[in-house]
Amino acid sequence: MEKERLISSYDEINDTFVGKIDGKNGYCADYSISDGIFLSIDKDNMPTSVLVDNASEVFDISKNILENSNVKIGIDCDSICLCFTMFIENLKICSVRCKNKFGIPKINFEMDSNY
Repeated sequence: MEKERLISSYDEINDTFVGKIDGKNGYCADYSISDGIFLSIDKDNMPTSVLVDNASEVFDISKNILENSNVKIGIDCDSICLCFTMFIENLKICSVRCKNKFGIPKINFEMDSNY
């Protein structure tokens, strides 16, 4: 499993969650993997960041929980499907499984704010 340091932030006014890999800037493509959840990838088709619009509604949790900085995001992918999971304070907030129509290679990837 590849691990990267995650920098996360939550904008309560706009109800937007952003998580990006420390040291990565920019992206080549941005894909909607679920209603309100967007995954950005780099030129090598590797994940660089996650954006969630209307995060408290998408995750069906309070804005106070989203302000917590203890976040872990997992992306497990093969040629057929992409699995996205998100934890805050070790509580599973979201789990999405979708078709891998994004060209993301086979990966087992973890972004962790406590890495």
